[in-house]
Amino acid sequence: MSQTKNNRRDFVKKSILGTMGGVVLAGSNLKAAPATLAKPSDLKLAFAGYTFKNFDLDETIKMIQKVDVNYLCIKDFHLPLESTDAEIAAFHQKLADANIKGYAVGPIYSKTQEALDIAFDYAKKVGVDMIVGIPSIEDLPYLDGKVKEYNIRFAIHNHGPEDKLYPNATVIMSHIKDLDDRIGMCFDIGHNMRDGHDPVADIKKYKSRIFDLHLKNVSKAEADGKTVELGRGVIDIPGVVKMLAKTNYEGHLAMEYEKDMKAPMAGIAESVGYYRGIVDTLG
Repeated sequence: MSQTKNNRRDFVKKSILGTMGGVVLAGSNLKAAPATLAKPSDLKLAFAGYTFKNFDLDETIKMIQKVDVNYLCIKDFHLPLESTDAEIAAFHQKLADANIKGYAVGPIYSKTQEALDIAFDYAKKVGVDMIVGIPSIEDLPYLDGKVKEYNIRFAIHNHGPEDKLYPNATVIMSHIKDLDDRIGMCFDIGHNMRDGHDPVADIKKYKSRIFDLHLKNVSKAEADGKTVELGRGVIDIPGVVKMLAKTNYEGHLAMEYEKDMKAPMAGIAESVGYYRGIVDTLG
């Protein structure tokens, strides 16, 4: 690692320890985690494709490469649902050439059973084992059959207080607790916080059904909270990372940056640097 990178990491560590002492230094026990826990450095940082809704695939890849992230949840504006096998192969090759892996597809809004059929066929063609989506509640029994048929997991996304179906993780779990365990959630910690629910507590509570996680921060724990840089909001991000490691989370942390979306690079870089500083600090 270059001296420049070392200096940058040291700066981020000091910033975290200095500005979030009440959170990060609580009990000074961050490096005393039991040996049975996963390491924060084992967690897989990714991007939610929605972050790049204003950019084509080539532009998206360049931005992802600038912050050295290797995973992407594929949105259909980068790889349309009707893509041919040749187009899918070319898409994957382009990602592979940039050392990026598309690990899931979505979010896909699936308001009908036909839309669920399309989503599962699409995921199978793309070659991923997980769909992030928003199905109708009345179609959950049908979804149960689809995950059995395809052996593809389905992660329901929560969208906060404006979402009449799935505002938070607790509501999702109430609907899926008796369904096939391949139906889980894409846990958006920002929207969960805007709906008045603690992301750290919910990670612990619903760990077995959290398949994907949208990593972000918000300005306040209210409906009108807005996305901010990862280190500037009200969510205890170090606490989130610690709990994910403690619960041996095996999914991805898909950063979804929804601020300055036509010029997001500065905020993305700050957020990725902050996250990596937390990981380095936690060990």
